Amino acid sequence: MPNDRVTIGVANSVADVRLNRPDKLNAIDPAMFTALSEAASELADRKDVRAVVLSGSGRAFCAGLDLGSMGSDGIPADITKRTHGVSNLFQHAVWGWRELPMPVIAAVHGVAFGGGLQIALAADIRIVAPDARLSVMEARWGLVPDMAGFALLRDLVRDDVARELTYTARKVPAPEAVELGLATRVADDPHAAARELAAQIAAGSPRAVRAAKRLFAVSRDAGADRILLEESREQQELLHGPDVAEILTAQFEQRDPKFTD
Repeated sequence: MPNDRVTIGVANSVADVRLNRPDKLNAIDPAMFTALSEAASELADRKDVRAVVLSGSGRAFCAGLDLGSMGSDGIPADITKRTHGVSNLFQHAVWGWRELPMPVIAAVHGVAFGGGLQIALAADIRIVAPDARLSVMEARWGLVPDMAGFALLRDLVRDDVARELTYTARKVPAPEAVELGLATRVADDPHAAARELAAQIAAGSPRAVRAAKRLFAVSRDAGADRILLEESREQQELLHGPDVAEILTAQFEQRDPKFTD
């Protein structure tokens, strides 16, 4: 990593990724943007990682943008330039996690405000602490969610709910966040719960999981014809791949399957 704003540890095919600026509630400064983007790029190329747990060090997941750190050198004059595929750097710090080939589970405690919430929304699954609070907070600063927030919100909550949360910047408690679709479920220890879920995913067929994630990534606006074709393509690869053969062999030999990366 180029700096210590994000840490990565990998064990048993699970990457434990932590935002690491606890003294500032993991608020996002220019170094954090770079670290988040490069961490996602690093993990995208790893074949030994089958699931990712994304969390924050200290008292919170992420308090959002550190506006005080974003001087004239921190924000380019033209953020419409695409520097990372379909996104700019600030968007890739979020969208890069959605694009990872393996599932990402966000463990949210404390707060996930503004840009911090957008990072959490990029995960496949969000497990939140009972006292966690989430907020689409950009309107408070006269801004809009521009780190892929709109692209992510539209797939998680109803349109009117997304509008209300964006227009008001209100803080949503954990139980309501689950009800609205911002979070998946509540757990007393979200990081432990996320680790347990990641281990369960990592124990399964890595090729099937990655294929499923690719299918979920097919645009919700795609017609049934495209979705059905993509299902067939993915299934054909799996049927002739090593994981199905290993599962059948393991069942015959009455043992647990052992998958390769």
